[in-house]
Amino acid sequence: MDDAQTDANYRVTAGELRQFIERIERLEAEKKDLADQQKEVMAEAKARGYDTKVMRKVVALRKRDKDEIAEEEAVLEMYKEALGMT
Repeated sequence: MDDAQTDANYRVTAGELRQFIERIERLEAEKKDLADQQKEVMAEAKARGYDTKVMRKVVALRKRDKDEIAEEEAVLEMYKEALGMT
């Protein structure tokens, strides 16, 4: 390849790279905004007397498969029984 061809390829690549970087930066800013909004919602819930630690656990549980949760709870109960915690 000649130098003109290499320069043209570099410019296209640099431009495309810049677009990817800028998209990532926008997404990071959006992610921060969403995290801030989640904090505000949790603060509001806490101010109304809700236990935000438990709320976070409920949100995590709702993301999981019911069978997976049931299996984990069964194992937890078995361990508690083995340790005399029931």
